[in-house]
Amino acid sequence: MSADHSFSPFPSGRGDRGVGSPDCHIPFAREGLQPPPTVSIVMAAKNYARFLPEAVDSALAQTFTDWELLVIDDGSSDCTPDVVRPYLADRRVRYFRSDKLGQPRAKNLGIALSRGRFVAFLDADDAWEPTKLEKQLAVFAAKPEVGVVFSRRSLMDEEGRALPASAPNVFPRGFVLPHMFTQNFVCFSSVVVKREVFAHVGRFDPQWDLSIDYDLWLRVGTFHQFDFVDEELVRYRTGHGNLSKRLRDRVDTAMSIMHRAESRYGVAGHVSAPVIADGYASTCQTLSYVMRPSDPVESLRWSARALKWPARRVITLKGLAAGALAAFRGTRSPGSPENATANI
Repeated sequence: MSADHSFSPFPSGRGDRGVGSPDCHIPFAREGLQPPPTVSIVMAAKNYARFLPEAVDSALAQTFTDWELLVIDDGSSDCTPDVVRPYLADRRVRYFRSDKLGQPRAKNLGIALSRGRFVAFLDADDAWEPTKLEKQLAVFAAKPEVGVVFSRRSLMDEEGRALPASAPNVFPRGFVLPHMFTQNFVCFSSVVVKREVFAHVGRFDPQWDLSIDYDLWLRVGTFHQFDFVDEELVRYRTGHGNLSKRLRDRVDTAMSIMHRAESRYGVAGHVSAPVIADGYASTCQTLSYVMRPSDPVESLRWSARALKWPARRVITLKGLAAGALAAFRGTRSPGSPENATANI
């Protein structure tokens, strides 16, 4: 594992150390910071200058106003600094430039530099509805035992146009670890996390460059409760990334994360063996389903891999049949990576 003091897999409290990065510098320094806010919003950005104004504007439009926004520019080569500069007129907005740390370390840097009692995450290509923070903080106030509050999301395309919504999922509340092991159901840009949660379980693990939130939620879910606001408070942008190109890598990473959680995080002590098997099987089935339109032969391989675990065997056999039919027909069409919701 890569040595990084921002991550600790066990609840030792060692995960909340300082920045410790010589690569961080502040091009737009500002003296006289205000007193610590209630919420720190961490936005790690790299070459998303075209989307960043919508994201920042959605933070500025919040009905709850006691927040700070930390924009961590992870070595962007586009005009991100120029786009951010006008927003620094608002003293709540802070900008930091890092030198290609990668997503886990960039987000960890944002957490380390933040000062709020709560930490929220907003990816630079997403946007919030105006009442998001207000409604989530109301949940924390009503349920002090909760460590993480998330919300539903709506989808938009690269140009910001709304996309049709699928049938809504039924989200669990409380100790959600068995559900989380089977499916990462939390939209990252929707979460607000109590600061002490990071001190307890650590931050993002720099060993992973994919599915980093899934690894974190497995650690958090072992000890802390989750809750959610049953509204679409995040506009999640799709269709502009490379998820489909890296889908195999994502699944391999997810499987490694699941194995480590089972063997090192003590997940097996909280999650039954059938549920653990269901998590592995569903991850393989998800990739099989997503790849079926574009690569039915590869889809068949993942369905066959899912047979290793008895869970969902009927669904797996149906996937094998559908993959065989798609391979026989020989048609190809791009898969939809947005269907890849299980842990990846």
